[in-house]
Amino acid sequence: MCLQRVEPFTVSGDPVLAFARLKDLVSRTARTVVLTATDTYLHAECRTRLGFIDDLECRLCPTGRVIHIRSASRFGIWDWGVNRRRVQRLRRQLRRE
Repeated sequence: MCLQRVEPFTVSGDPVLAFARLKDLVSRTARTVVLTATDTYLHAECRTRLGFIDDLECRLCPTGRVIHIRSASRFGIWDWGVNRRRVQRLRRQLRRE
């Protein structure tokens, strides 16, 4: 299996506020269900257009001013870039807000 890494989101302002905005963005994403949400952790299931379920996890590290993020397919070894595009889209949206 080939694992890919994405850089964490760097936070320029208040990290707690940025994480709250990220949780809101994820909760408003189509075909996404938030399973767990705390002040520093988020786990959501994202259903692809083909019906596959991906896991999205985010963890806030306020002292490091970063949000670690992971989006991965539950099944299979190839996702046609869906998970990377999901993370990139969230990164762009978070920067805009």
